[in-house]
Amino acid sequence: MNTRLFLIAFCLISYIGFSQDAEAIVGVWEPGHGKAKVKINKIDDKFYGKIVWLKEPIDPSTGEAKLDKNNPDESMQNVPLRGYRILKDFQYMGDGVWEEGTIYDPESGTTYSCVITMKDENTLDIRGYVGVKTFGRTDTWRRLTRKK
Repeated sequence: MNTRLFLIAFCLISYIGFSQDAEAIVGVWEPGHGKAKVKINKIDDKFYGKIVWLKEPIDPSTGEAKLDKNNPDESMQNVPLRGYRILKDFQYMGDGVWEEGTIYDPESGTTYSCVITMKDENTLDIRGYVGVKTFGRTDTWRRLTRKK
């Protein structure tokens, strides 16, 4: 009986610890270029990130909010970049790694497979790639705020 209770307690504690590690990514982050701030949230057991701030929110040629003009989908080219979801469908794999998601680059209009690795509580390595992780590029993001 004591062994069963111990196993049940151990499983519950492990599950709670796993859940907390998964949500360590939640908060507002600044990509290496400093042109934007991205808020990462958990929605239905997956993680998503949207642009919540732009260094230059106004398009100088139109005087209006910057749009996703480089998107290959013409129906998306009139969507404002602020509020745009650039990180999609990430799942926590353990050990500070989130995979199975994509990252969208509004400057090129390209979507890449992506792996997010938490180096420490305030630093993420975001690796975008096509096909094989080896042939990708890594950007370092820094945390601005934590989940509240």
